[in-house]
Amino acid sequence: MSLLLAVIYLIFVSLGLPDSLLGSGWPKMQVEFGVPSSYAGYVFMMISAMTIISALLSPKLIQRLHVKWIVTVSIMLTVFGLLGFSFCTQYWMLLVCAIPYGLGAGAIDAAMNHYVANNYSGAVMNFLHCFYGVGAMISPYLMALAIKVAHWNEGYRWTAFLQIGILLVVISSWSLWQQNDSKTDESKIDSAGIKETIKQPGVMATLLAFFAYSAGEATCFLWVPSYFAGTRTGISSELVASFGSLIFGGLMIGRLIAGFIANRLGDRRMIRSGTMMELIGILLTALPIKGYLVAAIGFLIIGIGMGPIYPSIQHMAPINFGKRYSAAVIGLQMAFAYMGSTFMPTVFGILQQKLGIWIMPLYLLVFAGLSFALLELSYRQEARL
Repeated sequence: MSLLLAVIYLIFVSLGLPDSLLGSGWPKMQVEFGVPSSYAGYVFMMISAMTIISALLSPKLIQRLHVKWIVTVSIMLTVFGLLGFSFCTQYWMLLVCAIPYGLGAGAIDAAMNHYVANNYSGAVMNFLHCFYGVGAMISPYLMALAIKVAHWNEGYRWTAFLQIGILLVVISSWSLWQQNDSKTDESKIDSAGIKETIKQPGVMATLLAFFAYSAGEATCFLWVPSYFAGTRTGISSELVASFGSLIFGGLMIGRLIAGFIANRLGDRRMIRSGTMMELIGILLTALPIKGYLVAAIGFLIIGIGMGPIYPSIQHMAPINFGKRYSAAVIGLQMAFAYMGSTFMPTVFGILQQKLGIWIMPLYLLVFAGLSFALLELSYRQEARL
């Protein structure tokens, strides 16, 4: 069990590695490709669209395939996408390479969250998502180092090499996955489909809340470095790229803390506490203070607040809706999360191009409030069951 859990931790690191590369590298990539800053949103949208397709297919994949096969193929697709990005010389090539990049993300995310939610505690779920933050925090530093000593392409290439190493570990661990098969097979029995699941009380409100949460999170993933580049002066390109790790570092810290207290407080209290912390961070980023330190602390606090929200919503699925619906609920949650990730950072890109990137704290505030309100509504609807 300990060896299997160690492998699962490593898989969650691999989930985070690709997510922060585009935001960290875009200020340099934009100049090289000669496109407007908002064009990052279209690449992000293509990645997320592929992830939505993959996530919607995940309930059937979970029903028919062992999770180890879903993980293995998904990581392979991600490696192909990362290597493809590393060889891109024109903007359109990014859109093509975004296809395997995105397809590799959705099914593995849904499959792993379903597997962990049905086999492990809320504390383990938060610790695992903490390791997602580790992966997402590593890659901006890889990109910053690549920009400093080589070229942005190397940031993608080095990340692909890390993913290949994780893939080899996963392949060598196939025999370990049999340990939880009885519990996992039990959760697959008589699993509901998407059409039936979406009609259950509280499901739609939860999905829309996930959309709103992910809209704010993904906007941070993509635009934090650009926010500092657009609102602060005298900052080097390497420092701007490294700011991409603020949210991911905050997510890691928030989930590490949540791992110690989640079993005591429960998922709903963790979500409420995290939202309050997120609002404090947004307020700090909005303060009209010169220099970058206060805003940097604000984005770190936003990440800490966001930390327990995502894993807590996922972990609640079997408890709130039952094991019959959990696979479909988690797959739908992933799809709605990536819909938020697909469209809302792009919408922000268009807005900031017209109004200025200073509107970012206000944009984040809107989606934090929506996510909180919709989750509270879903709890009331579930209570009527």
